[in-house]
Amino acid sequence: MLSFLRRPELQTPLAAPHLLDRDHSILAFNERVLSWAARNDVPLLERLRYLCIVSSNLDEFFEVRAEPHLAAHQHQETKGVYTVESYARLSVAVHTLVERQYALYNEQLMPAFERNGIKIVAHGERNASQRQWVKQYFEQSVRPLLIPVGLDPSHPFPQVANKSLNFIVRLGGRDAFGRENEIAIVKVPRVLPRLIRMPAKVSGSRTVFVSLSSVIRAHLAELFAGRQVSQFSQFRVTRHSDLAVDEEDVKNLRTALRQGLVHRHYGQAVRLEVSAGCSAYLSDFLSEQFGLPAQALYRVHGPVNLARLTQLIDLVDRPELCFPRYEPSYPLQIQAGRSFFEQLKENDIVIHQPFESFNGVLDFLREAVNDPQVLAIKQTIYRTGSDSELMELLREAVRRGKEVTAVVELKARFDEEANINWAEALESIGAQVLYGVVGLKTHAKMMLITRREGKVLKRYGHLSTGNYNPRTARLYTDVSHITADTALTTDMEHVFVHLASQSRLPRLHKMWFAPFDLHRKLVAKIDALGAAAVQGKATRLVAKMNALTDEALIQSLIRAGRKGVKIDLIVRGACMLPAQVKDHTDNIRVRSIIGRFLEHSRVFYFRVDEKEDLYLASADWMNRNMVRRVELAWPVTDPVQRQRLVDECLVAYLHDGLDAWDLGPDGRYTPARGTGKAHAHGAQAALMARYADRGKTDSGG
Repeated sequence: MLSFLRRPELQTPLAAPHLLDRDHSILAFNERVLSWAARNDVPLLERLRYLCIVSSNLDEFFEVRAEPHLAAHQHQETKGVYTVESYARLSVAVHTLVERQYALYNEQLMPAFERNGIKIVAHGERNASQRQWVKQYFEQSVRPLLIPVGLDPSHPFPQVANKSLNFIVRLGGRDAFGRENEIAIVKVPRVLPRLIRMPAKVSGSRTVFVSLSSVIRAHLAELFAGRQVSQFSQFRVTRHSDLAVDEEDVKNLRTALRQGLVHRHYGQAVRLEVSAGCSAYLSDFLSEQFGLPAQALYRVHGPVNLARLTQLIDLVDRPELCFPRYEPSYPLQIQAGRSFFEQLKENDIVIHQPFESFNGVLDFLREAVNDPQVLAIKQTIYRTGSDSELMELLREAVRRGKEVTAVVELKARFDEEANINWAEALESIGAQVLYGVVGLKTHAKMMLITRREGKVLKRYGHLSTGNYNPRTARLYTDVSHITADTALTTDMEHVFVHLASQSRLPRLHKMWFAPFDLHRKLVAKIDALGAAAVQGKATRLVAKMNALTDEALIQSLIRAGRKGVKIDLIVRGACMLPAQVKDHTDNIRVRSIIGRFLEHSRVFYFRVDEKEDLYLASADWMNRNMVRRVELAWPVTDPVQRQRLVDECLVAYLHDGLDAWDLGPDGRYTPARGTGKAHAHGAQAALMARYADRGKTDSGG
């Protein structure tokens, strides 16, 4: 029978393509970040910063992602997601990445620093006067804080905290009691700086630093009077650090988490780092103590924790070795000298951070705090930092007699302590503090202000793709949306009441809400595009997010693409969807932008013929965001603002030929700048120029 006469139901459906591995995709993201450390067009101190970012990211990777693979290896698992094979493949990939890091550090960055008169001088390179200065520094500032612990039956191997730096020492001779206990541990004090700048009198015209570990190494033998130091090495252990708290079984989540923060430092060991010259005897001893296999041992040719070198960036006052300082413009839509509440009655305000300043959001809250007609302020807090002007404004609002409700997420990973402290500070002065829904993280970012206007109460809201953190608002790309839209602010009120009372959530007018309907509505929206494409309509989907790992959403994208929908995905980090696979994902392109700023905005665009919908969201397309978090997505309906977001958040990035990486069918990323364009466009640089040219800089800095 001729192919075109076959009944459709008898055709063999195409098998779904294999999805990409999530953990390897995370590592691929870090390879893209590392590429910035290798770029000669990037200022030297910034290259070092990217190198340090990769180290910090790897720390978090091991703290969060490695333990299931390690457990599978230890239990010899051969089936499932986590197996002996998955651990072996992951170990090879990480070892390769780490070797690239240190090769870049030793072969490119350190020689470049030396050419610029900046040097971290090792023990063997120090002259007599420098050695004398180091000795004096050791005696005055370091030695009083060191407690070497010799191991014997009454002094077993000490508790080694997560990511702390230590020395292991093998000793010859006998101790004061005539015993031959040969192993000692020296903890490097965390209270001391890891890099110390030497004074001009011993460094001459150069900028010379010495590392704390090098100071201790030079005088290690002095800590063991009467013994011989035969072998030694720095070491550092990384531990599994996800907090495991059964919320159903604890009476006070805040107290339980505070206790859990202590135990986090001593979780299951997952990685051991030692100096490259560490003897097999010492590395075997450490591996046995921590119960780690050979693959978990990392011998590094340089500092055992590159992330700490970020101190160098702060210590070197050489502006020409950094990015030119960028001052964001004050948000262009905000009219100076005019009340936010009056402006919002005419138009919503959209702020594109960090090209426009987060100070616009702070000023909005500040006006609400100082306005006697404002009666109540409700706010979600996910990450705000330990020193937050925003939180101080909320405290001032309480002092001025306003009803303040804060939904504080206590389980924001690695920000738990800061959030607990803020929760206690707000509660102590009378704010209503809530901790969201048991079993869910409150990741939505929203602020709702209720104001008395005549005889009615009027609501004003702020919604954002990013956190209420003034520091990261200068470093992350995000979109803030300030509105007086009655439907949106009513939805926000319903969500706040739901989080407080846990009562049934009414049907929302405009918002999509996780964990109830966000996932379902996204899938339905994508499927509707596919149905429209089958009908011959022009369809388009462009979505920007941080990660794409939810399999149901991935499958819906594949279905839509097969039906003819043109799909572009801008995914900064992990992406499990294989793009451009013949007969499967031909219509789907995936790219990642790695730039000066961390891409963080979530923007979803859907078009059928001339009908356009654009949503902003707090959620990435990950399973956890859809079913285990409180998340929001909401539409931008003003045509002018919608087009602005399409142009700045989507089109600019799709045309980026400088900082973009394109995902191929084999799961590899290739740089778009490799296409040979002489004057490639960089989206972030273009947006910085666009807003800098407006000439209206942020007075708040």
